[in-house]
Amino acid sequence: MKITRLEVEGFRSLRKVSWEPGDLNVVIGPNGAGKSNLLRLLELIAVSAQGRLGKYIQSLGGMNPLVWDGISTSIKFAVTTKPEGGDLGPERYELELARLGSSSSYKIDNESVINSYKFRQRIERNPFKFLHRQGKSAVIFDENERSFATAEEFVSDEESLLSIASGPFVSNHFIPPFQKQLAAIAVYHDLHVNKDALIRQPAIARWEKRVDPDGQNLISVLHTLYTEDRDFKRDINDAMQAAFGDDFEELVFPPAADQKIQLRVRWKSLRREQSAADLSDGTLRFLFLLTVLASPSPAPVIAIDEPETGLHPAMLPIIAEYAAEAATRSQIILTTHSPQLLDAFTAIKPTTTVAKWENGETTLQILQGATLDYWLDEYSLGDLFESGELEQMG
Repeated sequence: MKITRLEVEGFRSLRKVSWEPGDLNVVIGPNGAGKSNLLRLLELIAVSAQGRLGKYIQSLGGMNPLVWDGISTSIKFAVTTKPEGGDLGPERYELELARLGSSSSYKIDNESVINSYKFRQRIERNPFKFLHRQGKSAVIFDENERSFATAEEFVSDEESLLSIASGPFVSNHFIPPFQKQLAAIAVYHDLHVNKDALIRQPAIARWEKRVDPDGQNLISVLHTLYTEDRDFKRDINDAMQAAFGDDFEELVFPPAADQKIQLRVRWKSLRREQSAADLSDGTLRFLFLLTVLASPSPAPVIAIDEPETGLHPAMLPIIAEYAAEAATRSQIILTTHSPQLLDAFTAIKPTTTVAKWENGETTLQILQGATLDYWLDEYSLGDLFESGELEQMG
């Protein structure tokens, strides 16, 4: 799945924004411009498809801090993708959360899963809807256009119909894979690497292949992939040697108490392996980013907030290289303040989006065309970012 267009109204600083990302994206802009809110929107889409919308909004304090300026009456988003399952499959998901008065509560007013390809060769103007909901009234259509009304008692005010319409008893064969892809969007921010963080402690050995949004299952994922996938192990070793030199030998996962495993780094110059508890914050963050980007079974969309945080500048070209490679398998979205990271993209030019704060709201503009090409003939992206020219072009 690839997002081709993202539209939102009334969410945090995103009063009314439309964005068309590419395969590899970097989003730049000053602090407070709304870059992180774009990632929060992707997170909102994922939890909507997962059926966790109610708990998610509650954890953020309800609707009041989520609506634009505290006064918007609803949050609307529409995500358009490449059709899932070919031209006959879904390619657009729309959801509207209506705020209940001035409270922090909400209900879902409108929801649709749409395919606009199906009727392109017909007279009808309206696109085909696999799923359509208005309030408690909901209908699901199969690929043969047969409708199945959903009993109101099974329609939750706070959870999307999409999240329950992908079960084994639903006859529509297109909705489940579409729901699965949206639910798998991975947004990474606020990685905790303090001394008491789970990421530094022994983990119960279990088979996991994808890093959770909080990153705290990194050891389990690393253990699974590093010990089972030779290509992944080679990629991690190559990156670690590029960052730390030939002194790096390998990662090891010795057993700990109670069926747990540890993460340790073996250095050629030391007789004793270095445990995760003793690794620097930057080394842990580096391993985390490598694991996310080098995964053989990555999330369809991977968004990372400020990947340069805590890293030595010498590591950024490595991260840029792995992000560019990951963009051949997933859609990659990075927010950054780092001119060094922008300069590190040499083999491929990412889609660069400038986020600005104007008149109390966020605007997003993709830099493209002859103007950007003219400047890049003389300067790097990092040079333009430091000079402020990128923001002027946006």
